[in-house]
Amino acid sequence: MSGAPDILLITTDQQRGDCIGGAGRLVRTPNIDRIASRGARFDTCITPHPMCQAARASILTGKLPYSHGVRDNGRNLDPDLAEEGLGGLFSRAGYDTGFIGKAHFSTHETFSPTGFPECYGSVARFDESWTGPYMGFENVALTLRPHHHCGWKDRPNTLHYEHFLDQDGQGGARWARAKEAVPPLTSHKQVWRSALEDEWMSTSWVGDRAVEMLETRGDRPLMSWISFPDPHPPFLAASPWASMYDPAEVDLPLHREMDLDRRPWWHRAFLESPVRRTQKRNHAEDQPYWGNDDALGDADLRDAIAVYYGMIAAIDHQIGRILDHLEASGRLENTIVIFTSDHGEWLGDHGLLLKGPMLYDGLLRVPLVMAGPGIAQGRFDAPVSTLDLRATVAELCGINASDDDGLSLLDVLGGAERDVAHNEWEVDAERSGVDLDLRTVRSRTHRLSVDLTSGAGELYDLINDPFEMKNLWDTVGAASVRDRLISTIAVERPGMIPAAPRVGWH
Repeated sequence: MSGAPDILLITTDQQRGDCIGGAGRLVRTPNIDRIASRGARFDTCITPHPMCQAARASILTGKLPYSHGVRDNGRNLDPDLAEEGLGGLFSRAGYDTGFIGKAHFSTHETFSPTGFPECYGSVARFDESWTGPYMGFENVALTLRPHHHCGWKDRPNTLHYEHFLDQDGQGGARWARAKEAVPPLTSHKQVWRSALEDEWMSTSWVGDRAVEMLETRGDRPLMSWISFPDPHPPFLAASPWASMYDPAEVDLPLHREMDLDRRPWWHRAFLESPVRRTQKRNHAEDQPYWGNDDALGDADLRDAIAVYYGMIAAIDHQIGRILDHLEASGRLENTIVIFTSDHGEWLGDHGLLLKGPMLYDGLLRVPLVMAGPGIAQGRFDAPVSTLDLRATVAELCGINASDDDGLSLLDVLGGAERDVAHNEWEVDAERSGVDLDLRTVRSRTHRLSVDLTSGAGELYDLINDPFEMKNLWDTVGAASVRDRLISTIAVERPGMIPAAPRVGWH
């Protein structure tokens, strides 16, 4: 296998599809752009699910959420299904396989211990020398607490990133310092500029581990998933990234008012439900509810966007280090480098922040660029999905993979068209305050979302109405488009399995 290409799958968490260079926003990502300039860029790539856990399970397995059982956060992926995913597939093909960063293949905050290393209640069972295997990957270096919504726990309730923070017994102090705000101060609870030095941030830690992996790798070809936890909220960054963008100069969304009266019933029901505020979260410290239900003022939104862009800039810097190492070592030309995100972020669209069952394009669409052997150069607008990555890299590397719900992207790279890409979410009232069988279809020109339980839906013409202001669901002139897109939804399909049991909230 000496000539087999290496694979580096680089992902972020909650990064919008328009938040890379040349995609429409003012954020600058010169190193992600380096990947795109050498290879392919997909302008209409969507997530199969707008929540972290389900979206990541789909990237791993190539299956839609109703086929892998993780229909929402708080439902664990079956390890047997994970073994058929990227890690297990390439391990069996003779690759060294590794995972660095935020996995979230199993639930963090559970009602009772589940036995998984990512579970706060079970991590103490894993010795500090443990490095896998996990969910098909031979070697892992994981974050247990990828975001700062939760409180610090001392050893043995720590994983690899927390071991790093606590290397001199100062982990708790560093975690607290990350939550200290430094000027210029912000007022929104989800946004601040952090006092913690950049070297201790998870973004730097993931970048350091990735470069170290490349420096110490063996002779076998490498398949590694490098997973940055940011720019997921709470939105915080260290110097210099936190002040890289002036809030007065960032680009605000054109439509940033809540306009619930023109939306399907579940938009308002989700936002107004008390359920999300009353869930008991033992690890959330003094803020049991971090959600945002009220329309944002422009000052708060400018701060959020500026820090969000800074978080992306910090990640882009680490990607540059990875690319520089590949180039200096002479391995870049034989490495398939893929960059994407698990899902997007509202970031003020229609007055919303964070994520939920309103599948506006800022949440649904994610960046996808890739370069390497076998990947044509160009910019493609066919509707594709992160589901397609497993089939794509398997074909590029000549590996026989079991069937999944994705399709290799090599046909699109060769000029083929795609009709639609799919997103599905079983929203349950226990966690989100509403029950929905929510299916979403994205074509190159339209986005349709329908609750198959109530029959309510929404349809937007993204060519003539890119900000999704006019719901065409009940418009006579759009009925043929609506019916055609609905016809692509398989209410039942081969391979569907029941929802995995709910074991927690996140």
